[in-house]
Amino acid sequence: MASTPALPREKSLKLERYLRGQEESRMLRQSDVVIVSFGKSGRTWLRVLLSRYFQLHYKVKSNRLLAHDNMHVLNRAIPRVFFTHDNYLEDFTGTHRSKEPYANSRVVLLVRHPADTAVSQFFQWKHRMRGRKKFINAYPDANGELSPFAFLRDDTSGIPKVVRFMNLWASELDSVKDIMVVRYETLRQDTAGTFGRILRFIGEAPKPEEIAQSVEFASIENMRALEAGTFYKRTGNRMKPGDAANPESYKVRRAKVGGYRDYFTDDQNAEIERLVATTLSPAFGYNGTGTDPRVI
Repeated sequence: MASTPALPREKSLKLERYLRGQEESRMLRQSDVVIVSFGKSGRTWLRVLLSRYFQLHYKVKSNRLLAHDNMHVLNRAIPRVFFTHDNYLEDFTGTHRSKEPYANSRVVLLVRHPADTAVSQFFQWKHRMRGRKKFINAYPDANGELSPFAFLRDDTSGIPKVVRFMNLWASELDSVKDIMVVRYETLRQDTAGTFGRILRFIGEAPKPEEIAQSVEFASIENMRALEAGTFYKRTGNRMKPGDAANPESYKVRRAKVGGYRDYFTDDQNAEIERLVATTLSPAFGYNGTGTDPRVI
């Protein structure tokens, strides 16, 4: 039997992004709640918080990490939660400058300071990201040789890419009828209070002790211990370090607000802060102005 010729690289990219977008569209239609974030904005932390809450509230198995309908099939009262980085949907729908596909969904948009996001993404790229993922999401294929500062300034990988994602969502907030924007920093500052607001927004009626136990379970220390061990089943490499001896290769790394400053000189930090201040929408409150009322 003759082998099928391989698709040219660009056609292969277009087809893969289209098929991923088709799958995202299906999951979006079938979901009760959508959690949207740029990569490395705290999504895994929120996923663990929600997983633990549902386990406690609905008495389901404790070693499952929430993934769309995997808890819903155990108890129909648990919502189907779609986690997405909003990477591919537009390749299927053609809505490149619109969030109209999310218009009728209940959306939690999780955001984080672009510099902290980009630094965390640098370590994801350097230690965890596979070559194919770099290719389909247009990240540099430099075998980890870019410096953190060069990565942050790069238009295809760093702060400019994060800002474009956030700015598009800021311009489209009115197109989504039911949306809550949660700043990572707010969730970090008041985890119990903010998580309670998220739960009530998605239609839950949490007990204070359930929130407290979920917050304790999802502490950075415990999440790192879970990642180093084998607590979560059927998660592939999602909850495993790239190198157990290298703390920068963990999925759960430092979780420090403003931690990006530790990696750069004063002059570099000043340039980073100017870039954010002059390019990021004021809606999120990261450039010294008031936030949109939908942002907590």
